[in-house]
Amino acid sequence: MTKILAVDDSNSLRQMVAFTLKQSGYEVVEAVNGTDGLQKARATQVDLVLTDVNMPGMDGITLVRELRSLPTYRFTPILVLTTEAGTEKKQEGRAAGATGWLVKPFSPDQLLATVKRVLG
Repeated sequence: MTKILAVDDSNSLRQMVAFTLKQSGYEVVEAVNGTDGLQKARATQVDLVLTDVNMPGMDGITLVRELRSLPTYRFTPILVLTTEAGTEKKQEGRAAGATGWLVKPFSPDQLLATVKRVLG
């Protein structure tokens, strides 16, 4: 089963993402911020990471950089889910190693289509 790590400090958004993914047959590991996400990514290998950008503690861009520094996550798809739609922030995300960008709010269908696309 494909395992996805969902990292977001918003409980409601994390629950929506997890519910949507679980309904489509994915296993979901949830994390409340970048620090928690990094710990969980180190503890269990996942096939895809979804992360918010603006979170207390470690933000999503830093999480992407940290994950990319780990050999086991060098090629793992990482999608950024955020309200940040600016070109500068997207370039920062790409430079850190993000695979793609999904701007909030998004529909469950958009989320699933994007997840399927990056997982191949």
